[in-house]
Amino acid sequence: MKELRLAGVSHAFDGHAVLHTVELVVPANRLVCLLGPSGCGKTTLLRVIAGLETLQTGTIAVGNEAVADARGGLHLPPERRGVGMMFQDYALFPHLTVFENILFGVPRGHAERRAWAREALGHMGLAAYDSAYPHVLSGGQQQRVALLRALAPEPAILLLDEPFSGLDVTLRAQVRGETLAFLKRAGQTALMVTHDPEEAMFMADEMLIMDAGRIVQVGAPADIYLKPRSAFVATLFGPMNRLRGTVRQGSVETPLGRFPAPGLADGAAADVLVRPEGLRPTAATGVSYGQDWRPCPASLVVVEAHLLGRSSQLRMRIAAADGEVGLQARVPGIYLPPTSTEVPFSVDERQAFVFPAD
Repeated sequence: MKELRLAGVSHAFDGHAVLHTVELVVPANRLVCLLGPSGCGKTTLLRVIAGLETLQTGTIAVGNEAVADARGGLHLPPERRGVGMMFQDYALFPHLTVFENILFGVPRGHAERRAWAREALGHMGLAAYDSAYPHVLSGGQQQRVALLRALAPEPAILLLDEPFSGLDVTLRAQVRGETLAFLKRAGQTALMVTHDPEEAMFMADEMLIMDAGRIVQVGAPADIYLKPRSAFVATLFGPMNRLRGTVRQGSVETPLGRFPAPGLADGAAADVLVRPEGLRPTAATGVSYGQDWRPCPASLVVVEAHLLGRSSQLRMRIAAADGEVGLQARVPGIYLPPTSTEVPFSVDERQAFVFPAD
């Protein structure tokens, strides 16, 4: 497999800039996830890499070979780039069988790839469907066929555009696990686009965070989750409790306690973002104070509590200098205190982040 490298890639539609000087590397044999909200330019970037859009600025290389160079006028067509693409809607051919769909991009008479397709169908649990047509398959089965079709021509790079978005929650978890195992077994270099942070963290060796056509953070999933560089990155992973304060002597005082504010000037307005799972009833933290969890200065008053299956979601309020502040917590297991109950809570400092006020 080969490395994918983009340098200085920009793109616009009708004068509206969609990509801004994108630099990225997908190392060989690695799966990289591009995470960002809808409309941030993710799919446009995939189309530019695949050659479905003509590169306007910058260069794209697969391995040591340039496949697009805007300045030099180089634009290899999609079929010559060594890039396979799996589309969001799978785009299977309804008049072809499963086996024929998989081999669509493979030259006729290629016995080795035909044998690979037979074996791959078995690995994916689809051996009994080789002569079936797409309309008889479930969504998960169609997804697997689309993946095998993209891999059959042995692309150096595989591009996946929201590959699990059409599946229900339970099936999505199953299919993405199967897909990841299959790609790892094949040693496939892949770039996957998604707006689902849990999906990206599960699939990725490395994550790229995109905002308004720019890559704003790169790193391993755990590093990005635990060390977001901006409020935008932090909020990609779910709702946050947001508390406003002022930096005094290197920290910010809030109703949940004092939080360090490294790099922010004294007197600057700051936002403290705390994840709902970073708040737990003190009796449930399971660790002693002085470690990552520490007690909040005052008890929180329960407004609502709902069981969501594996966790409980609470809406609460706490007294503040200028009134009351609404907060939410996500507590593992069943925890449903009555409304208006005062509960002592603790906060996980690893899940609290301080940024300049938005």
